[in-house]
Amino acid sequence: MAEIKDRENALVMETTKGKVVIELLPDLAPGHVARIKELAREGAYDGVVFHRVIDGFMAQTGDVKFGNSTKTSFNPSRAGMGGSDKPDLKAEFSNMNHSRGTCSMARSQNPNSANSQFFICFDDAAFLNRQYTVWGQVIEGMENVDKIKRGEPVQDPDKIVSMKVAADIAA
Repeated sequence: MAEIKDRENALVMETTKGKVVIELLPDLAPGHVARIKELAREGAYDGVVFHRVIDGFMAQTGDVKFGNSTKTSFNPSRAGMGGSDKPDLKAEFSNMNHSRGTCSMARSQNPNSANSQFFICFDDAAFLNRQYTVWGQVIEGMENVDKIKRGEPVQDPDKIVSMKVAADIAA
């Protein structure tokens, strides 16, 4: 198991394909890291599907409004169009490369429109650099991310079973 250096800045995401540990990067994107942790602590990501998964590119999830398979608002045809009830975030672009395992925020054409949705890169996607906010890096379980079912939209999608801040889990 990968060593978690800072349990307050790490996520443990249980997916239908297995466990994924993400190291958060608060120095790079403090606002986005705070939002991801806030939503994780509310349980907002639990049950949310991976609605857009492109082979060789990325797996997208985090639509807590239309993508949560446990809620009455779940709508597979609208998954990817919603966010949380919190305000959108101001962009925190950096020079961090979108490489394999990078976690970055999804957004609309408006650079300041990230809210709750995010994606994990399967491969290098340098063309996204300085245009999307990088907030984390997978440090364990990338082989489980690789197993997530592909599609746009995904039929019978994989999902986040639970996502917790490592500090909140009994060691």
